[in-house]
Amino acid sequence: MTGHIVAMGGGGFSKEPDNLALDRYVLSLARRERPAVCFLPTASGDASDYIVKYYASFTTLPCTPTHLSLFRLPDADLSAFVLAQDVLYVGGGNTRSMLAVWREWGLVEILRRALEAGVVLAGTSAGANCWFAQAVTNAVPGQMTAAKGLGFLEGSHCPHYSNQPARRPGYHRLIQAGEIGPGYGTDDGAALHFADGDLVGVVCSRPEAQGHRVEVIDGDIVEHCLPRTLLEN
Repeated sequence: MTGHIVAMGGGGFSKEPDNLALDRYVLSLARRERPAVCFLPTASGDASDYIVKYYASFTTLPCTPTHLSLFRLPDADLSAFVLAQDVLYVGGGNTRSMLAVWREWGLVEILRRALEAGVVLAGTSAGANCWFAQAVTNAVPGQMTAAKGLGFLEGSHCPHYSNQPARRPGYHRLIQAGEIGPGYGTDDGAALHFADGDLVGVVCSRPEAQGHRVEVIDGDIVEHCLPRTLLEN
């Protein structure tokens, strides 16, 4: 799979409106100096306050922002609209529900074509989970369960890794039980940058944020903190 994917554990404009370092980093990867950026708020059910926050932040950045709603009538030519973007930025919310809606609309293949065409794919929380083969989600209240992602990236992903108490142990349990493969735990304020399917860097908007490689070796969970770069606000 070619192109850039940026997977954020949490944060970005919706949580850090005064620190848009991660969002600026995403824009820096685009093929144009002033990129067309489309926000996909599907995982939140196209929550209006989320969309308002997006425009409030991205109208201050060097880009042309728009958004795609799948809970209201979308553009008549969905494929042409998506492929005309330079960056697709997916918001957080319910991973399972988002993926089900995308599959119903035939958006998965369009996203694959977009990535191969050079469109930057990015997102936070559910918007990071979706790119991996598997992901940890709390779509079922009170439970950490495995969800099948799009498979644009190999392995699994757990957002909010060090920030929500149930995330880290839930991810460990799923890996040890064989319900999910090894992968990455990403803190709020941290982002994994993949190019052509390979991890090429971890960038952070907060000093304490980390990206972690998580796997099982001889039956035990082993974590590795990945080298990271702290971005300037």
